[in-house]
Amino acid sequence: MRSIPYNDRTDLQKIQSQWNKIGGFLSREDWSAAIVRCATAAEIAANLVIRKEFADKSTFASSFVDNVLVWANGIDGKFRRLLVPMAKARDKKAGKAMEKLGKLAKKINEERNAIVHSGAFSNEQEAREIVEVAKGLIEALVTPYEAGFKLIDGTARTKAA
Repeated sequence: MRSIPYNDRTDLQKIQSQWNKIGGFLSREDWSAAIVRCATAAEIAANLVIRKEFADKSTFASSFVDNVLVWANGIDGKFRRLLVPMAKARDKKAGKAMEKLGKLAKKINEERNAIVHSGAFSNEQEAREIVEVAKGLIEALVTPYEAGFKLIDGTARTKAA
């Protein structure tokens, strides 16, 4: 059976594909690359939620929603400009929960930005911490929209002894 080309995959498939790569980066001790993949997977999870919210509550074309995702610019922008305001519009409790997830996203984004914009290198402890933060964030974002969603953990084989 042939693999589905990446661009033809669903957001859920893309999230898992990104997650699968993380285990390889950890096993090769490429800590910085693992963090960048975590951030990518988390941003795709945010995209999934935003797309589902627009699909459920509007008649906007998918091309418009894609432009909104580009406008929001990164996971931090997607939380500040879209996810938190959408959740607050639903109710106060949902808004507070999304703000809490936004703090996790900000932590992931800061680590990612230090790597890709400043050339910083990460160590094992930082990478493993961000992997755990990203896993929690991704599952918390996706599960309300995809019941029973769990990342298939390709990182388990690389846990420190």
